[in-house]
Parts: sequence; C-alpha cells; structure tokens
Amino acid sequence: MTSTKNAKPLVLGYADVHPFSKVNISDRESVQKLLKTILDPLKPHFSPLKATIRVPGYTAVRFDYKAAEIEGICRPMWGLAGLLGGGGEYEGTDWFIEGLKAGTDPESPEFWGWPRDNDQRMVEMCPLGFTLAVAPVFWDSLNEKERTNVENWLGNSINQKNMPNTNWLWFRVFANLGLKKNGGKYSQEKIEQDIIHLNSFFRGEGWSNDGPEGIWQQDYYSGSFAIQFLQLLYAKLAGDEDPAKAAEFKKRAQDYALDFIHYFDEEGRATPFGRSVGYRFAMAGFWSALAYADVELPAPLTWGIVKGILLRNLRWWQTQNQIWGATGTLTIGYSYPNMFMSENYNSPGSPMWACLVFICLAVPQDHPLWTSEEEPYPTNLLQKVKALKHPGHIISYLGGHRFLLSSGQACSYPMRATHAKYGSFAYSSAYGYSVPTGCFTLEQYSLASQLGFSDDGGEFWKARRLCEEASIETYDGKPVLRSIWKPFPDVKVKTYLIPPVEETPNWHLRVHKIQAGREVMTADGSFAICNERKGDERYLDLYDTKTCEGTLPKIIGNYDLNTPEGSSPGSVGSFAVSKGAVGIVSLEKYCSRTAMLVNADPNSNLVESRTVIPTLQHTIKKGETVWYLTAIYAKPSGKDVLPETYLDGWEKKPDLPQWLRNELAAYVAANAF
Repeated sequence: MTSTKNAKPLVLGYADVHPFSKVNISDRESVQKLLKTILDPLKPHFSPLKATIRVPGYTAVRFDYKAAEIEGICRPMWGLAGLLGGGGEYEGTDWFIEGLKAGTDPESPEFWGWPRDNDQRMVEMCPLGFTLAVAPVFWDSLNEKERTNVENWLGNSINQKNMPNTNWLWFRVFANLGLKKNGGKYSQEKIEQDIIHLNSFFRGEGWSNDGPEGIWQQDYYSGSFAIQFLQLLYAKLAGDEDPAKAAEFKKRAQDYALDFIHYFDEEGRATPFGRSVGYRFAMAGFWSALAYADVELPAPLTWGIVKGILLRNLRWWQTQNQIWGATGTLTIGYSYPNMFMSENYNSPGSPMWACLVFICLAVPQDHPLWTSEEEPYPTNLLQKVKALKHPGHIISYLGGHRFLLSSGQACSYPMRATHAKYGSFAYSSAYGYSVPTGCFTLEQYSLASQLGFSDDGGEFWKARRLCEEASIETYDGKPVLRSIWKPFPDVKVKTYLIPPVEETPNWHLRVHKIQAGREVMTADGSFAICNERKGDERYLDLYDTKTCEGTLPKIIGNYDLNTPEGSSPGSVGSFAVSKGAVGIVSLEKYCSRTAMLVNADPNSNLVESRTVIPTLQHTIKKGETVWYLTAIYAKPSGKDVLPETYLDGWEKKPDLPQWLRNELAAYVAANAF
C-alpha cells in the first residue's frame, strides 16, 4: 500500500489549470481519466488509517466534524464504484478499502461512530452500500470479523434508527441492498417498507416530491441527486428479483426525462434551482443513471442526445476554473467558492456528491451511450415553451435563453436563502440565481428575479417565500403562472408570470397586483449579470456602443436616486450589458416607478462573483392598490451570439396579452369614481 507520506499533493498556483480541465472529453476512457483527476487530489488528505478524508476548508456544519470527514471518503465512492463496476481500475482503491475496515471497527481509533436518529452518517451509507453492491473487491477484501463490523455499522445500525421523511429513506434501502448483494446480514423488511413509503412521494408523470403530502419540493433531489437517480440504480441492481418495481421506476424515468431535458441548454449548463446545487455536475446524474439502468428512451430522445447532454455538462464544468481549492479538491460553492449559497449541511467534503455522475462508467463500453455519435442539444425537437405541472414551472428556450418561471414550491424546513432558492420568479441556466449576503439594504439582499418589500425605508426587505395559492393557468392557449402571496400580513400580492412569445423572444412579463395595508417600498429585480468590463475587470460604466458593454443608467448606489445620472423613468427602464444583456422596464401608464441598477454585494450570485441587477423601485402608500406591469429582458452571450446583437430586442417591448388587458380594464371599471 502506498503511504500517505508519498502522496504528492496537487498545488494550484497563480496561473495553474486543474487537470480536470485538461481532459479531452469524448468517450468512456476520457471520462475515466476525468474522474481520476478528482480522486487523486484527495490522497494527501486521508487520515493515517484511511478511515476519513479531511477535505480542506474547516468550516462547520450542523453535524459533527467526524461525519464531515466520513463524507470525505464515502462520497467519492460514487465515482470509484462506477469505475470499478464497469471494469476499470484505480491505484488508490486499497486506501478506500482500508478506510472501510478502520471506519467500521469499533475498536479502531478512527471508528466512524454509531449513527443516532437522523444522523448524517446515514447519508454516506448510500454510496457505501452501492459500492459494496457493484465493486466486489471491497467485500472480498474483508475477513469474517471485518464483514461483521460492516454489517453492524452499515445496515443493522440504520435499521434501528429514525430517519427524516424525505429522500433519505433511499439511503437505508441501499445500505441494506449493498449487504444483500454480498450475502451479509440485512433487512428485506426495511427495504420493502421504505420503498412503499417512498412511493407515496410520487406525484405522477415521472415526478416525485421530496417529502410527504403537504410539501411541495421538487428540485434536483427529485431527479439527479436522489429519488430518480436511486430508483434507477435499484431497478438495475434488484430488477431480477423485483421486476415490477424495476419496470415502474423505468417508466417514471421515461416520463421524467421528457421534462428534465428542458432544464439543460445547448452549452451543457443545467438550470440552478433549489438547494444543494453546489453538488455541481451531480445535476446531470440522472442521465448517467438512465443509461446504467438501460432504460428504453422515449422519442425524441436518442442515446446520442443523452450522451451529448451528459458530456457537454462535464465540459461546461471544465470551463469553471474557480471551483477548485488550492490542493485541487472541490470547494463549497457553484462556479466559485461561495459560503453564502451553501446549506447548513455543506461540509468541505459535501461537494463530492458530484461524483455520482460517474455512474456512467459502470455502463458497459458496448452500450449505445458510448457507441453512439454525440448529438447536439435537440432544440428544434422540443417545445420552446412548456408548462411542467408537477414542479410548478414553465420552461422557455426562446431567444436563446434557457430559463424557467416558478411559483409554489417552498422548502419545508429552515433553509438558508430559501426565498431565493425556491421563491424567485425566474431561474436561468446562464445567470443562475442570487442569494442574500446580509440583511441590510438592497445590495445585500440581491433581489434578482424577485419583488422585495420594505416597510422601514429600505433597511430590511421581504420577498416571496410561501404562496397561499399557486397554479398554472391557460389563457389563449398559452401557460401562465398565477400565485397569491403575502410579504406582510396586510400586504397581498397576486403575481402572473408570463413566458416569452415568438414576437419578443427575449422578454417575459411579470405582473403584480399589490394591495397594501401599510406603506411599503418595492424593488422589482431582473436577472443579475456580471459587473465587470472585459478588458480590466473593473465595474461597468455607462453603456458604450463601441465595446458593447456597460449600463443604462449609470451605477451610482442603491438609494442615491436623487443623482440624475443614477436613475431613469421606469418606462425607459434600466439594463446592463456584459456577458449578454439583461434589463427591466415598467409598462404601466399610471404608476411612476424609477429604474436603476443595484450594485449587488460580491459573491451573492451563483455564477458570477460580481453582479449588477437592473431594478425598478417605488413606494406604495397605505391603503393603495397598484398594478405593476414589468417586462424583463435577457439575452445571454454565446459562441454564435455577437456582442453587438445583445440589445437587438431591447427597443421592441412586449405587448400585454389580451386576457390581461381585459382583466386590467375590468379592474379600472370596477374601481372608477
């Protein structure tokens, strides 16, 4: 066995590029190489007996640090198991095996500890159980006592504990399944009970809720991170003895795939939505599991299309050079290290859940995933605008912009920046979403794609978190999201979210009817965009037609609306141009909102560390009812998009649909004096 003393650390200096970004991704062998560039930097961080990996970072989480270090060793096993299960080799495998021995041995100084109720250790039992199921070298390397230790720690401890009523129940299924596959002691009763309960989360057409009735949470845990992903792994591993469930799970995956494809774009990016998107390329894990379970693809999908989605996602992450720490390990964050967007359960080892995407390596070389020619994203085969009933989303890919409109979902427990992760009006593959960095002024709240309310002059702001009502409605044959919500008990908001139309493909509409029982300031934000000039990375100046970058009006400061050059009438709007263009304008005739730029706090956005948010501001008097008719512009950059075209659609504002005109006219008539 190689000594940790001989494990040469990877050191990334000023201009160094991580080996991950140097792999030419094209086939199965190249993806094997890609995985190894993630596993290799972990070697210097193994504990002496190999039971844990202390990923650099040292930030705390809601559970004990030992559990965080267990994450460090177990989560990479998703990838290692895929590699070994597909016949590949990794020279560091014996370290993981030794870690399993020491970690499950109660007499070892590096014993992982017995799990309590709702213990983080339960999560890490899932990749460990899968590893035992598909990589025989682990179980075969254990003597009788060591196997008993694994049985006691892995299955029989979790079988006696309470678990959260969420996707976690799948983790107990896989703990038992891993033991079952090796003839170890396990509980078939728990496997069956948990799957029956997990099936109660199913909502139809492939979609499952991450929790019981009364919770509306259908994020990446419903798909790639847990439920769909693990259903497919179960279908593969238990299909022979449980063909009925396997067939049902595959049918769900077929239905889900036809919706889930709309969360990706032509460049390979997934659309960030909800919690835990810091697991990065795990967002594409569903496509790996689809191949692993050998699901028959529904039209118009082909294995060439699936291959393209998967590999392009990995290639896009290769362009995100700031996701790595100094020794080459993944950091907490999204496109760069970022604690503001993290969850209270994100330890330095947590991002390694990303390795589940490498389940594709367990797919045989002769599978059509690998033998098919990679195909481009099937833009012309899919609806440009599609309503997804179960997650409460309307997906759009008009104007070259992949984004979704959202209403209704909410996290059922305290979640950092929960209003931004679930309550925002729109989520973009190009522009991500933004989270607050503090709780003082708009700069810190960073209300991208949100409507904020303040009743104290702009110090504290409240945005949409919970909806009293939320539904997808159809007007003139087109989908619209309608929601009712209250930022304060006496302030009621009805919001319509209207997707783009062919005539104005880079605009979508956001309409609010606000009944104010108190005086409130409002801030209606567009997407956030990079606030850096190309040449020197300084913040954007006034828009320059020669360089095709800048803002209108000028970035002054959030409350300096008395400075003329820092604001413009709402009907004129505000925009920012850097990596594409975003903007916002008010279409109402009877309300004088002010357009300006919020210079958002650094590190508030997932994708860009410095952003600006075109915003409309206004004050509503107590007792007033107002209608905001907001148009949001967005045209992302792209390899075939010339900078001089970023604002091509800005001057042609979208028309209000006739049904909305009718509702506004009826309101005016009913309230005329």
